[in-house]
Amino acid sequence: MARETGILADRAIAALFETGRLISERELDHDQIQPASLDLRLGAKAFRVRASFMPGPNSLVSDKLDRLKLHVVDLSEGAVLETGCVYIVPLMESLDLPANMSASANPKSSTGRLDIFTRVITDHAQEFDKIPAGYRGPLYLEISPRTFPIVARQGSRLSQIRFRIGNAILSEPELLHLHETETLVASSTPNVSGGGIALSIDLKGDANGLIGYRGKHHTAVVDVDKKAQHDVFDFWEPLYSRGRNELILDPDEFYILVSREAVHVPPLYAAEMTPFDPLVGEFRVHYAGFFDPGFGHEAAGGRGSRAVLEVRSHEVPFILEDSQIVGRLVYEHMLQAPEGLYGSGLGSNYQAQGLKLSKHFRG
Repeated sequence: MARETGILADRAIAALFETGRLISERELDHDQIQPASLDLRLGAKAFRVRASFMPGPNSLVSDKLDRLKLHVVDLSEGAVLETGCVYIVPLMESLDLPANMSASANPKSSTGRLDIFTRVITDHAQEFDKIPAGYRGPLYLEISPRTFPIVARQGSRLSQIRFRIGNAILSEPELLHLHETETLVASSTPNVSGGGIALSIDLKGDANGLIGYRGKHHTAVVDVDKKAQHDVFDFWEPLYSRGRNELILDPDEFYILVSREAVHVPPLYAAEMTPFDPLVGEFRVHYAGFFDPGFGHEAAGGRGSRAVLEVRSHEVPFILEDSQIVGRLVYEHMLQAPEGLYGSGLGSNYQAQGLKLSKHFRG
């Protein structure tokens, strides 16, 4: 029996484009559609603005840009976007969603690992990264590089969007049952609460004691479209365990760490890392939250895939200890099975990963 609610898979996303529900300035790139999401592409201009903003129910984004823009950056040949600045970029894709279909957006994995803060905005929006059912209009991306200045250009893909019909989030009993049959996280005693299954931090490190990386300041630029272009040590300070299996997060520093558990997303499901409750600590984990069907799936070459975590402390130093819970994975049903799985010949960069920096760095 076909499902009536769930996340749209790759074939259905392609059909949105063919039927005019998804509109683009040019043909989609051959690899733009993922198993359960669509990469979004930057348009030709970036507007440097005085501050981030929310359009609100009575405003268009373009009206706010007319009032708040400082200058316009031409992205047609590539341009540097500076740290500490906020840019709004009209995207090449726009939407004409059916009345029963909504969408949500998230930074791509590589975007999060570069500490590029991105959020999708729509006209009349009252929330970032949320596109209401039946939305018709343009999409914009707010971009704010936090640690490294970046080079981006028209067509660069920093964010991704998922389309859904209805509510297909697994309940806690459903999540426990799925874990019993599919092993969603490599834990014999899974912590399921708040609608998600917990992930904890690994601070014991690998065979050499490496537990993560801290971003350096005052670096060269990172070109977001080029792989293996930069030396790790020009941008990152490796962090090693000193035997206490803990790490003090310094305020406003950026860290790349890894989960203790391997993660598995079965083919008929999609997952998302939810922002962790600030009541348990002043830190944010995982800017880039989408996990596609097939992530960590053994048949797709992903056995043992762990979640790389982008971590930033706020306001005060905070001590993370090994095995401390730092996030939760929420699982949703797919509306239909995807044609391709994450890692199965799709050029996926992070299948079967352990602690791993973004694709832009060598080694």
